[in-house]
Amino acid sequence: MIELDGAIGGGQVLRSGLSLAMVTGQALHIKNIRAKRSRPGLMRQHLTAVLAAAEVCGAKVEGAELGSQTLRFEPGPIRGGDYRFAIGTAGSCTLVLQTLLPALLHAPTASRVTICGGTHNPLAPPVDFLQQAWLPLLRRMGARIELSLNRYGFSPAGGGELEAFIQPSELKPLHLMQRGKLLASRAIALSAGLPAQVGERELKRVRQRLEFDDTQLLWTEIDPQQGPGNMLMLEYVHEQVTEVFSAFGMTTVRAEKVADQAIDQAMEWRCTDTAVGEHLADQLLLPMALAGGGRFTTPHMSDHLHSNMQVIQRFLPVAIESQVLEEGGLKVECRAL
Repeated sequence: MIELDGAIGGGQVLRSGLSLAMVTGQALHIKNIRAKRSRPGLMRQHLTAVLAAAEVCGAKVEGAELGSQTLRFEPGPIRGGDYRFAIGTAGSCTLVLQTLLPALLHAPTASRVTICGGTHNPLAPPVDFLQQAWLPLLRRMGARIELSLNRYGFSPAGGGELEAFIQPSELKPLHLMQRGKLLASRAIALSAGLPAQVGERELKRVRQRLEFDDTQLLWTEIDPQQGPGNMLMLEYVHEQVTEVFSAFGMTTVRAEKVADQAIDQAMEWRCTDTAVGEHLADQLLLPMALAGGGRFTTPHMSDHLHSNMQVIQRFLPVAIESQVLEEGGLKVECRAL
């Protein structure tokens, strides 16, 4: 049985541990789940991921309840099929999906997964990030996955829905050392049930700081019944990778500040020559390890990337090493042992 300490890495350790337990068939015991958070233990999003993982592989589970700081997970065989999961809050649908995808790629038959909850909320990748940045790289590795957004779900109301179709696939290594030439860039302001000036002010800030012209600035109004909610997204399309950076509107945060949050993320990445940003880096590592190898460059070592490296090496016969580059940034390499 693999023992993990959930005090280091928070929900990331839980999600990666569940994914790897399902794929490898190894039992998992996690203690101190999110112990350092203001609200420790399993929240509804994490509990949904646990219960969804258990359903996909027929696992025996102990500790699957709200607030639990310990979990025992004994997986069975992975089963493809038609699955539907409801978080019940604005908890992240995308994080639940990312927990299940590695296992369903190894299932004997195809799967359809529908998840209801939050599709666009802080502290989690929005559906757009998966569609534009993450999944294209997984497809390059051989994964056959299609993802659609059926309904937006903003925080705190939730009510969103995504749907994924997954075909059994064998992953191959990915080597992503350079992003390549910039082909296109744009900013998109999404608004649902809010005054138009919110998105307009966010896009004005992007024009001021990034010098985007009007053709690169898009405002998208969503059905008010799917709100209220707001997101600003920056998309950079390069030859080798597409990166997406986002920030979410809040009642206590000015529109200009929301734009600044997304812009600062993008500028941190663009001031280096590295291939992928902070969030794409830690989310690429697990599929890369399952593929048996690969490498990428990223601006720096994040807490999530570091904890993911540790969890993966507990389950898989791989070595993951990082090296600071003279020209700036970090190279991360995974190789099979």
